[in-house]
Amino acid sequence: MKRLQLLLASAFFLLLFVYLGCGNDSHSNPNNKKDDEIMVPVEIAAIKIGDIAAYFTGTATIEAEEETKVVAKVGGVVEKILVEEGDYVRAGAVLAKLDDEKIAVQLEQSHANLQKLKSTYDRYKDLHEKQLVSTAIFQQSRYEYEHQQAVYDLAKLDLNYTSIRTPISGVVAERLVKVGNMILPNQATYRVINQDPLIAVLHVPERQLQRLRVGQRAMLHVDAHGRQEFEGKIDRISPVVDPETGTVKVTVEIHDKTKQLRPGMFARLKIIYNVHSGVLMAPKDAILSEDRESAVYVVRDSVAYRQFIEIGYENSTHVEVLDGLQPGDTVVTTGKGSLKDSTRVEVVDN
Repeated sequence: MKRLQLLLASAFFLLLFVYLGCGNDSHSNPNNKKDDEIMVPVEIAAIKIGDIAAYFTGTATIEAEEETKVVAKVGGVVEKILVEEGDYVRAGAVLAKLDDEKIAVQLEQSHANLQKLKSTYDRYKDLHEKQLVSTAIFQQSRYEYEHQQAVYDLAKLDLNYTSIRTPISGVVAERLVKVGNMILPNQATYRVINQDPLIAVLHVPERQLQRLRVGQRAMLHVDAHGRQEFEGKIDRISPVVDPETGTVKVTVEIHDKTKQLRPGMFARLKIIYNVHSGVLMAPKDAILSEDRESAVYVVRDSVAYRQFIEIGYENSTHVEVLDGLQPGDTVVTTGKGSLKDSTRVEVVDN
């Protein structure tokens, strides 16, 4: 009985040894292709045909083309404030009123003196025509009358100047006075800006100047509005080069009908100076750059092949492919850092 048990136990361990041995042989079989079937997951994109532009980039602060500080032409105490910051005003509109009581009295006094001298002048003129007074007396009366006429005109002008008026149409950007303030002649009282058009001034290196022309399109981005684009154009290019910086002043004009842009905003600009139409375009994410060479991984039959290419213009998303790819090729955009030439890949949906 014991011998039977020993035989059965020996048979069990023998079978177990054979089973484990077969399993290990199978796992180490050099003909097994499990390791060869490891595939790198990647995302791909197709090479497409389209238009791509070349552009000059720069930064600038947005300004108002028309901007003025409205000054008081006479001194006095501010009596009324008629507009506030943010109000739109037309050229000639009254922004504030000064106390005009004293100037009005001076005007009446000047007018009375003018009437008196006019009467004297008319009398001497009549007498001079009748040769009853000398020419010297007549001319003296005429000079006095004309002088007083000028004094009266100045007084009338001063009264008109107590109404502070804007010389341009636009938006009140800043109010610099308050009711009761004593202001002096030529003191600034308001700042008014015209927001149409706005301008952005770039200082372009002289080596780039040959690419720029008046009328070329410019695209603007401002941080306050994210990825939204605003369009402008080159309005003028300075005819001189700044000898200290080697740059040329280029003014871009923007007509923003949405009224979202404001003077003082920081803008990033792209001035488009050439467009290549109907060219091969590859996603920028697919490009590998090293040692001044560019390459991509082209996927064919689930295998990624490293391919050197020649590139031309580029924008924020694509590059122009001059040589090395064909229409219909697909290239790796995500996962290329884990690849080598002829690596098997698994395409996943992006």
